[in-house]
Order: sequence, then structure tokens, then C-alpha cells
Amino acid sequence: MKDILDFLTELRQHNNREWFNEHKDRYNELRTKFLNTINELIRHISVFDEEIAGLEAKDCVYRIYRDTRFSPNKTPYKTFFSAYIASKAGKKSLRAGYYLHLEPGNCLLSGGVWCPEPKLLKELRKAVYEHCDEFLEITENPKFKKVYPTFEGEMLKTVPRPFPKDFIYPELLKRKDYVVTGKKQDRFFEDNNWIQQAATDFNVLQPFNRFLNYTVDEVYDY
Repeated sequence: MKDILDFLTELRQHNNREWFNEHKDRYNELRTKFLNTINELIRHISVFDEEIAGLEAKDCVYRIYRDTRFSPNKTPYKTFFSAYIASKAGKKSLRAGYYLHLEPGNCLLSGGVWCPEPKLLKELRKAVYEHCDEFLEITENPKFKKVYPTFEGEMLKTVPRPFPKDFIYPELLKRKDYVVTGKKQDRFFEDNNWIQQAATDFNVLQPFNRFLNYTVDEVYDY
């Protein structure tokens, strides 16, 4: 993984097609190693989350090429390797899953439901509102908070309708995403046992994903 981080550091400094094409063979070799690593991580996650069994890394790993059509940033390549491990189609899945982000100085493990469609977001808020004690039992658990101390994503300024404005935990209903994140130092991924440790951290995440997926499955009739 250190080789990948070194490559990404260089790519950040030379984010252009000329440099990338000169190092394309190196990139392809590192991507293959990354795919193999994610396959191994999938096997570890499948031990405690059987729904992940059968997924393949090729369905979970994102492309390095950026879509610059609607972005003011015209650099052609992402400066990170990433994968979203979720049942029902990997990175294209609508279900809560396990996200790995490998970027020099900004590595992280994450999970949940990112940018849900309006109908799903409404139902997720409803689930959090109606089962708030269960949700907080998961997210406020000391073991969970140690690994995933923060929620990520945008928030509304006020509690949306039809929920009461005086709800005791308004921040939970203002969320536009239900995602938690745990930042990691680069050296986390340079340890020989990082896959086992990442799987352990993702095991902590499973109850959170399970809570969200109950609603996802109802909305999309999975």
C-alpha cells in the first residue's frame, strides 16, 4: 500500500495526461494489487456480514478518471484509490456499505448511506425518529465512537417537515446523509496487518449499516 500512496503523492504533483501516460504501466500494476487487496478485505468482511459474500473487487473499486464536464477543477485524475463494498452491486449499490479511501494525508474508513434519493432520505429520517433510542445505542456506543467519531455530509438548517421542531435530537433529522467516518493515518495502511484491522473496524460499523439497510430494503423492495 505504501507503493500506492507514493504513486498518488506523485500524481498529485503531476496531475496531467502526459505524466500519467508515461506511468500507465506502473498504475496498472498498482491497480491490480489494489483489486487483489480489496478481494481479500471482502473475504474478511464476509465472515461477519454474509451479505457481502460473493462480491468482487472489480464491482467495488472506483475508476481513477475524473468526470470534469461540470466541474471547475479540470485535473483529469483522482488523487486517491477507493472502494465501496456493499451488497446488491458494490459501488453502484443503494444499500449502506463499507467505504475505504486511500489518499495521502486523507485516508479513511467510512460507511452508511451517502446522498440518498429524496424518497429514501425521508424514510431514513423517519426510521431515526421512530427508533431513535436504537440508533443512538449504536452511534453513541463508546467502541463505535472511538472508531467513527463523526458524521459526514451536508445538513439542513432546520428540522424538516413533518417532524416536530422540538425533537430532542434535531441534528439527527437535519442530515442529508447518514454516513460516519474514521480518519486514518497513512501508516495505518502500511502495517502488515492493516486488512485484519480494517475488517475489525468495519465489524464495528455493521450494526449501523444494518439499521439503515432495514429501511433501504423496504423502500426498494430488496
